[in-house]
Amino acid sequence: MAAKKKRTPPAQNDSWVVIAADSVLDAKKQDSDPAFVRLRNPTTDEASLYMLGAGDAQMYEVKAFEEDFHSWFVGQTVQRDERLLFVTPMDPIFLILPYLIKAGKEGKFQPVDQIVMDEEFPVCSRLLSCTRSLASLHHIAEEKEVGSLKFHRYSQEKTMNWLKKKVERTVVALKKKNISVGEGVKSTTYIRVKSESEYHEEDYLRYAHGLISEYISEDLSKALLKHLQLPELTSPKETEPPSKKRKHSDNAVEAGEDYTKFNSADFARKPAKKMSAAQKTLAKVDKTGMKTMSSFFSPKGKTEKK
Repeated sequence: MAAKKKRTPPAQNDSWVVIAADSVLDAKKQDSDPAFVRLRNPTTDEASLYMLGAGDAQMYEVKAFEEDFHSWFVGQTVQRDERLLFVTPMDPIFLILPYLIKAGKEGKFQPVDQIVMDEEFPVCSRLLSCTRSLASLHHIAEEKEVGSLKFHRYSQEKTMNWLKKKVERTVVALKKKNISVGEGVKSTTYIRVKSESEYHEEDYLRYAHGLISEYISEDLSKALLKHLQLPELTSPKETEPPSKKRKHSDNAVEAGEDYTKFNSADFARKPAKKMSAAQKTLAKVDKTGMKTMSSFFSPKGKTEKK
């Protein structure tokens, strides 16, 4: 479903094209409408754009797909911003985790509403309103009850076990969806060149670890790698998931004050290269069955001496 989000005050380009489930915009029986919010990204520690669903019940991440020289027809107007926003559900615990880790350095139990506080991002307190938040805190923190009050303290051991379960569930989903992983995946096209039986469990674990690492700090990612008993790689391999390779379709949205600044590194539009008349003619030729120029210069096979 496509929806458009208005900003105030109105500008020349005052709408975005958003892909989201109907449930995101369903505000029935809720106190508040869905809202785009600026929150601290748990991986980069910088501002990113997220969405809180109706009544703050669900957390969503916002990612942008961008292609040059595209535009959208929105009603009777042309939207020049070609970016397409995808809104997908996200576990709010990933956003709460950095606050617990920071408070955990004090080594004492504290009320969670005093832990999840941020002068730069005051809206972070709304994370505790998400349905999964308070019910899931025991996965990453020790809990202590005093009367009717609950206090929490960050637990590294619990967090590692929780993240390990996230990885294991991701592995199950990868296998169920028949997603190609490992060195047999061509990163540019995601074409499988290995049979499923050739994949090792380590391939799946590394791939899933890469996906989960998109939502945690680098230090936590390294700690999780050790917890999974996987040796750290000295150089990037094709076992890393598409999200780690940072294709432009997976860019998180960096939140500026006007919510229009995205963190895909370069927004400069590159002029299209003009083709000569000869190139245009050659492009129309049916090349089926033709050899490439490089094939004429390939090394010949070695001949055996008699």
